[in-house]
This record gives sequence, C-alpha cells and structure tokens, in this order.
Amino acid sequence: MSRGFKGGVILPAGKTTRDLIIDIMPQPKIVYLPLAQYSGQLSRPVVDTGAEVQVGDLVAAPVDDQSVGVHASIRGRVREIAEHPHPRFGKSLCCVIEAVEGGAGERIREKAGYEHRTADELRAILRDLGVVGMGGAGFPTGVKLSPPPGKGIDTLIVNGCESEPLISADYRLMVEYPMGVIEGARIFQQIVGARRLIVAVAESLRSIAETFKKEGVEVHRLKWKFPLGSEKQLIHAVLNRTVPRCGLPWDAGCVVQNVATCYAGFQAVVFRKPVVERVVTVAGDGVKEPKNLMVRIGTAAREIINYCGGYTGTPAMIIFGGPMTGRALPTDRIPVTKETTAVLVLAAYPKTREQPCVRCARCIDVCPMGLMPCEIYRRITVRDYPGSDALGLADCLECGGCAYSCPSRIALVHYFRYGKAELRGEIPA
Repeated sequence: MSRGFKGGVILPAGKTTRDLIIDIMPQPKIVYLPLAQYSGQLSRPVVDTGAEVQVGDLVAAPVDDQSVGVHASIRGRVREIAEHPHPRFGKSLCCVIEAVEGGAGERIREKAGYEHRTADELRAILRDLGVVGMGGAGFPTGVKLSPPPGKGIDTLIVNGCESEPLISADYRLMVEYPMGVIEGARIFQQIVGARRLIVAVAESLRSIAETFKKEGVEVHRLKWKFPLGSEKQLIHAVLNRTVPRCGLPWDAGCVVQNVATCYAGFQAVVFRKPVVERVVTVAGDGVKEPKNLMVRIGTAAREIINYCGGYTGTPAMIIFGGPMTGRALPTDRIPVTKETTAVLVLAAYPKTREQPCVRCARCIDVCPMGLMPCEIYRRITVRDYPGSDALGLADCLECGGCAYSCPSRIALVHYFRYGKAELRGEIPA
C-alpha cells in the first residue's frame, strides 16, 4: 500500500469513458503538425510546399538533443509551412498536410531487435522517431533517459495512476495493449540501467495489476489522490524518497515514464514507427458521444468533436488535457499534439467573481509541494517577483489543488504562471 504524500485533494473521478474501448478515428482531410511538439527546440523543416508524403515520413528533423523528429501523420501533400494556433505556445510554425486519395497509407514495418543496442543508439531512435513525454509534459524522452554522470538510476517507475478526473486514455492502453506498455518500459529500463521496474496504478485497478504481475513486473497499487501522477509525489508514494527542491527524479535515483510514453517507445524501438498518433479521451457534458480515440497527431479539436457526434450545444469551454492542469482553447481549430491526453468539452462553466483572500490556509494544507500559495500570490499581486521566487514559486506544480480549495475562488495557478513568466523575462515591459 502507498505511503502517500502530504497535501493533495480528493476529486470526483468522473471517468465515465473507462469501459469504452479505443476507437480508431479515420484519417482527417488535413492535419496541422506543430514543429514545437514538446518542451524543446523547434524542429527544422525538411520538406517543401507541394511535397507528397506518406504516413511516417519525416517532415521536420531534430536540431539537437533537446528536439525530436516530427513525422507526417497522414498521406498527403504539404500545403504550407506557416504559423498556426498551438495549445501551449499560442502559435507555432506548422507543417500543414492535405490528404490525397489512393495509395497505401502507412508502410508495414518489420519487427527489429534492440537487446544488443547501446543506450545511445536507443536514445537516438527515440529522438529521431519523435518520442516525447505523452502524459502532458511533452519533454523529449531521450533526454529524460540521459541522467548526468554520477546520477545512478536504480528504479524506473511507470506512471499509470492517471489521477486527473475524466481521463481514461492511459487506463485503456493498459487494458488493451499491456504487452506494448511492458516492453516499452523494459526498453527504458535497459537504457538507464535500472535494476528495478515498478508500475504504479490506482488501488482500484486490481485486474491491471494482476496482468502486469503475471509478466514479472513489480506493481504498486496506490490510494487515488490528486496529483498522485506528478513525478515528485509519485516517487515519494512509491519509494519514500524526496526529490530535492529544483531537483529532478534522477536526483532521487529514479526515472518516471508515463504509460503512453512507454507504448510509443515500444513502437519506435521495436517497429521503428514514429509518433504519428496517440490515444485521447474525449469527454465532458458538452460532447454528444464521449469516446477513447486513437487520433492522428495534428487533427483539429473540431474534427475530433464532430466524430464524437458534435456539440450538445454552444460549449462553454474546450480543454486539452485534464480539468485541473489542462489548457483552455481559444478556438476548436487547434490541433492535437503528442502531449494531448484529452479533449474535454464543457457545456457550462461557473463564472465566479474573485474575492479577497481570507487567510484560511486551505491552499497551504493541500499544496503537495509544501508551499504557501497565498503568500506567493500576495507577492505576485504587488509585483514582488523575486519575493515569490524565494517562497518557492519555481517548485509550484501548477496542479490547481490550491485554486480548487480556495473559498475566495482566486485563480491562483494563473497568477503563478504569470509570475514564472515574469521571472523568465517573457512578459514585455
């Protein structure tokens, strides 16, 4: 049983899509492939306007180890390479591909061996085939599997907790493709040289735990609490280790990888298949037919929602990701990226007026990082950004637990994101 972690909140799960098998969405007529698919450098276009591409063809190459390849997710013709809306960055350079009729959609790939590949060779495969963290962060996986010298990694943790409400994409991957998840995890284990492999899931997932155990994998069933899926909290719950302030998991001797990332890594290394699709949960009371969908990267939210029966009415909000940490979209024309875990459509959204802080300290009680959100908020409102940084602003997970618990309905995470941007010099003077 889990040791747990301090803080956090118990949320209604609302996982109404959990028992819906993964549906394969047909190829869209057009995709918008952002060359900024991740938290790294912009990839370099390697195709010209008018070029014809097959599924899996490279359209943008990595420029360094902090970037990854971007590949055509449909068979078609490159219409343009231009800026278009992006869910994380506002806008990004995109390779826009229009589908063409006829011909094979995707090449058949034979299984490739990897057991005798070096760690550097495997990391290069992950980079070139576009594998990034698919749990929401989007960081290049090869980099995450490259601990600095002296950082011995003894444990690889596979994060199958999925503690955000409404989302069940990782759950369905574990149910329908468990062997791919396991083999991907073992590939990552080989890369970092970890002697121990642990899969962490919610305590209610007994059948999934038994499936992994039959394959000789150590499983920890953990008490479901948000944000259990956050790396630092998961490491504490599983290993009772603390990642130091401003540190990374390898400072605690471990690496954490998401279920979907393991599956993508398996496909990349074993079948040399680039990341051209992913599973997303489509849910919320604003969409007629909630589903778990395998969708092509670059598909616009509007196309996905239409495939799910369309809107129930005028939506109040569309979110990429979970209701706690996801990002609200300004338009349904924004495309799915590799890090998009869900498309949530809300028919109504409570509009509450922000009230003054009443110093109740609920935000302090629930903060999983042990911060004082109310004090950080106060520093930001008076433009004391160095003061907010001294109080640990950089350690904020932006999980939203503080805002969820605030009786004054202060949008604390928005203030914290603004404060971080100020400290990075991203806000114009």
